[in-house]
Amino acid sequence: MSTAILHPADQQLASAALDRYCELERAISHLQAQQTRVLAELSRYGSTVSVAAEVALAVHADERYVATKVADARALTTRLPRTLAALDRGDIDGYKAHTVAELTRTLSDDLAREADLVLDGRLLKKPANLRQAVNRVIHNLDPEGYERRSRQRRRARTVSLLHQDHTMSTLIADLPCEAASAIYASLTAAAKGLRRLDKTRTLDQLRADILTDRLLNAANGDSSIKTHVYVYVDLLTLTGLNNDAAYLPGHGPIPAWLARDLATAPNSTWSRLITDPDTGQLLSVGRTKYKPPADLDDYIRVRARTCQTPGCNNPAQFGDIDHTTDWQHRGETSEEDLRGKCRHHHRLKDEPGWTYIAGPGGTSIIKTPAGRIYTSEPEPFHEPRRPPEDPPPP
Repeated sequence: MSTAILHPADQQLASAALDRYCELERAISHLQAQQTRVLAELSRYGSTVSVAAEVALAVHADERYVATKVADARALTTRLPRTLAALDRGDIDGYKAHTVAELTRTLSDDLAREADLVLDGRLLKKPANLRQAVNRVIHNLDPEGYERRSRQRRRARTVSLLHQDHTMSTLIADLPCEAASAIYASLTAAAKGLRRLDKTRTLDQLRADILTDRLLNAANGDSSIKTHVYVYVDLLTLTGLNNDAAYLPGHGPIPAWLARDLATAPNSTWSRLITDPDTGQLLSVGRTKYKPPADLDDYIRVRARTCQTPGCNNPAQFGDIDHTTDWQHRGETSEEDLRGKCRHHHRLKDEPGWTYIAGPGGTSIIKTPAGRIYTSEPEPFHEPRRPPEDPPPP
């Protein structure tokens, strides 16, 4: 640990830099308060779902993140005026304002305003401590409601997948606190036991590996579970003639070695995908009802790869097949009209003011309630081949 003491002149410079940083933090908070008021005004012109989708397309942001900001804006401008004023003054940042808005969202308007009043003197706490303080205030103001919501939250337990970078993903399990604590304790105990025999892996690595083994091998003791995952890989890469990146929907590019490992794994199942070597676009998956036949369903999902709404990265493999022109309005069950969408954006079509048009080659044209137009088209499955260069003249 360094014990060096700054020279008085350097201390003054460091202090001035710190003052400037704090000044900028306050300025950012003030701008966030202004943005909150504008977003609250914008939210008057549609539902949270519709407004969030509109803003997300305009600023190229994550739609769920924007939906949270819309909900926060409505709460801060109507139910939490003291918290919004603290943000406007720069006393707190946007994260703290979001914490108060998020945790008080389940309260009635009157109780939320009372919580806002009680919390006014506690907003300067650090984020984790503020979260605990807000929960205490909510419990004190509405103990029966807190107990009821706790039971509801426990029924709403979920598992979700968040893709990260460099071939990694995060599996999120939203569980009752005692179950999550018990699972972690069990993984830790097992990891410590293995660590005595295996010094090549850290405790964190062992916990992750044990969890993976338990989940994949738990079904009736069957360790040969087969999982069907679409992985888009160039034929030359698959055969080892080049090392172009493959593609995993929702995650993005994966190295050639990983694609080949997946192709040869005994538990993998594969779909036969044929691409045009010149353009990189899908030619075939293998192929007058409302529900598309299996081969057409596969074709639409494979062509889309992810939800065909700009900015949405949900894999089409696990989403819906949607008629761009509604079936009751003479939409056709064809590759020209069908598009792959996640369930959320499938339902967004029913919001007032949203119009979808099917363009050529799987293109989707979207018109929003504010009159903006966005186009989404399937990306090539690989970079188009460059034509061979003519040999130099003799």
